Amino acid sequence: MKLIATYLVGVVFGVGIAISGMINPAKVLNFFDLFGTWDPSLIFVMGGALITTFIGYKLVFGRAAPVFAGEFLVPSARRIDARLVGGSAVFGIGWGIAGFCPGGALPALGTGRWEVFAFVAALLIGIFLAKFIQSRIAHSAAPVVSP
Repeated sequence: MKLIATYLVGVVFGVGIAISGMINPAKVLNFFDLFGTWDPSLIFVMGGALITTFIGYKLVFGRAAPVFAGEFLVPSARRIDARLVGGSAVFGIGWGIAGFCPGGALPALGTGRWEVFAFVAALLIGIFLAKFIQSRIAHSAAPVVSP
């Protein structure tokens, strides 16, 4: 049942991304082109997402526990640090350059366009590269214990 619910949520998300036009990078890039061919429709998509999320959180967190898990798994970090700001900046710059965000790129794979596959490949390389760099930093920061 959990797999079916996950699938249905993904389908609803993908269909919503497709209907809103967010699988079209030109639409996204036009949103960022304030002094050219500005397209404000992304504001309405984001506003609808915020309203839906607000209502969803109120309904879900009104329950004692999730339907398919023993507890709610929510982030515990509340600190704004260089890692968060840097990751947000890389995300925003990538979105502005490519016209895709990761959430919109995955449903766009269904279009079969090579640009989408190139973006997703670059996304995966970036994820693995970031994990590698983080592990190297953590490894070099670990204290050395002599036997």
